Amino acid sequence: MSGGSGTRLWPVSTTLQPKQFHSLGAQRTMIEETALRLRGAHDGLVFLDPVVIAGVSHRDLVLELLSRSGVKLAALVLEPEGRNTAATAALAAIVAQEIDPEAYVLLMPADHLVADRAALVDAVRAASAVVSDRIVTFGIRPTAPETGYGYIQQGEALADGVHRVTAFKEKPALDVADQYLREGGYSWNSGMFFFAPKVLLEEFSIAGADIRDDAHEAFRRARRENTIEIHLDPETFARVRNEAVDRAVMEKTSRAAVAPCDIGWADVGSWAELWRLSPKDEDGNAVTGSATLLDAENNLIRGDGIHISAIGVSDLIVVASGNSVLIMPRSRAQDVKKVIPEQG
Repeated sequence: MSGGSGTRLWPVSTTLQPKQFHSLGAQRTMIEETALRLRGAHDGLVFLDPVVIAGVSHRDLVLELLSRSGVKLAALVLEPEGRNTAATAALAAIVAQEIDPEAYVLLMPADHLVADRAALVDAVRAASAVVSDRIVTFGIRPTAPETGYGYIQQGEALADGVHRVTAFKEKPALDVADQYLREGGYSWNSGMFFFAPKVLLEEFSIAGADIRDDAHEAFRRARRENTIEIHLDPETFARVRNEAVDRAVMEKTSRAAVAPCDIGWADVGSWAELWRLSPKDEDGNAVTGSATLLDAENNLIRGDGIHISAIGVSDLIVVASGNSVLIMPRSRAQDVKKVIPEQG
């Protein structure tokens, strides 16, 4: 899934070039890292060439970056506009049925980090025990009472390492997140899914049949180019209801399962989180690009082609990209959206 806008990482991430097309916390861009994450055979699991679902305005970026990394695509599905993750999940299932009716779908956001690929393979293998009749989501075992993520409450075991989902919880207040950690049995919602296309499309019938049917019609009317590009019909796709797959399917179905895991996951949802994930100097500064620091501590400094000098500052985010500069306390990282110019 490569449709996110990533505006909390402005000015590097913009609507024209969202965060999945940047290198953040890794050597390659995030979409390259995602496409390369699972390839070929892994102890009995065989991962086919990836399908990318992206906005049509990002077509050239997707093809350029994945070609650079030697990634062969099974398909590139191009959305004329963003219609949220329910539409994307339905399209993933529809495309998979065309490519290989026997295959399962591992649906991953293109703008997340996964540091431990072997652990991810293990989690997929565990989920394989139930995936023929379940929609499995991968829950991240919480390390702190995080209020920025939704939570998944697990029930009885369905197989080794996989549980029935009891409930999906909205992003909690701090005291509620503390309670979740004390009680145990809760995971962060990673937004990654594993399913049989037939099962997911069946479960859309509960409360999202219109999303599935409109997405299918946009796919049926799509314009095909070369061997991989699928340009969804704009008029039909505009009718698709804008809804998250969690609300349209996962919160309604009785077939949801969760595989709790420790895979070194991060959604890199803010500059403060990127500072936390980044290597730092002896003074706690995370620096990307050219910078001179004097008496500076615990800052994130990023200058894309611009030299940055900082004196006597601490706990700041300083980012210069293109013709924009962002300066703020790390504690205000969630406020970035409030200062983004209209052109994004």
